[in-house]
Amino acid sequence: MFKELIKKLKNYHRVGVFSHVRPDGDCIGSQVALCRWLEKNGFEVSAFNDDDIPENLSWLKQYYTIEKPDASKVEDCDLFIVVDGNAPHRFGSYEEWQEKNRRPVFMIDHHPEPEDAFDLSVSVEDASSTCELIYNLYAEHNPEQIDSDSAKAMYTGIITDTGSLQYDSVKPETMEAAADLLRRGQFKPNEVAEQVFSNQTLPQLKLLSLAMSTIQLFENNQIAVMTVTKEMLDKTGTTNADTGGFVSYPLSITGIKAAVLLKDLDDKGIKMSLRSKSKVDVNVWARELGGGGHRKAAGAWHKGPLNRAIEDTVKIGSKQISELEDVSTI
Repeated sequence: MFKELIKKLKNYHRVGVFSHVRPDGDCIGSQVALCRWLEKNGFEVSAFNDDDIPENLSWLKQYYTIEKPDASKVEDCDLFIVVDGNAPHRFGSYEEWQEKNRRPVFMIDHHPEPEDAFDLSVSVEDASSTCELIYNLYAEHNPEQIDSDSAKAMYTGIITDTGSLQYDSVKPETMEAAADLLRRGQFKPNEVAEQVFSNQTLPQLKLLSLAMSTIQLFENNQIAVMTVTKEMLDKTGTTNADTGGFVSYPLSITGIKAAVLLKDLDDKGIKMSLRSKSKVDVNVWARELGGGGHRKAAGAWHKGPLNRAIEDTVKIGSKQISELEDVSTI
């Protein structure tokens, strides 16, 4: 899988690794683990992200420094690698740096329908996470290079992108990778899980309470919609970053096939997180709205207003559910 990438890397010296904007566990975990692998194998490396790292993932920065890109370091790179995204616009200012001074770029990702914008792509749609792919890089090259810090970073990405190993993207190979990371990293699952999932603040819980009160059900109680408004954020002293994991609550309702969390950011529009626990493909929803992702997890933006965003999103989902029901009756 990584034979060609490893071979071509030998032509470069200074690598800039970009992770996507609005970073999540798989994004940061894969970036940290890849940077550590590159350093172990003789490369000079810088890690870049335009956005701040969420509080529940900030501990990963002690394993590798992630900086906002600046000219002094970006321009020194002779190769870019982008992780956990397959379209240039997902990486913020990366596109601008490429326009100023085009250099080769490699991509490592597991999302569907990658853009043809990279000099080399490792794109495996049925992988559970980009961190599982980075684990395979270590495993193919030299698994003895997996140390405790790298193992924790990769384990973080695997559990956050698989709902703690619950999604149907999890295969025996995923479980084997997770087990090997625990073994080589010599840590217990709770050491990572508590950092990622068990550090909510009281304001975050108050925000969750307000959001839970907005849940609406559609399409014979098969679609659940939850909303977060700027007023809620202001009232609780929270930010958009504090809504991580909220969409899992409406998705857990009995009979629900898909759930949508809509975050009304006023003049910035409506940010949507879509999740499925059925044959419903939320990537289809997201792409119709200009976004994308996976069958079971995707994201998109809507220009608003909120009521229109709900109407448009539910309409797409209702059509897909009806089509699936028609097929099941044939």
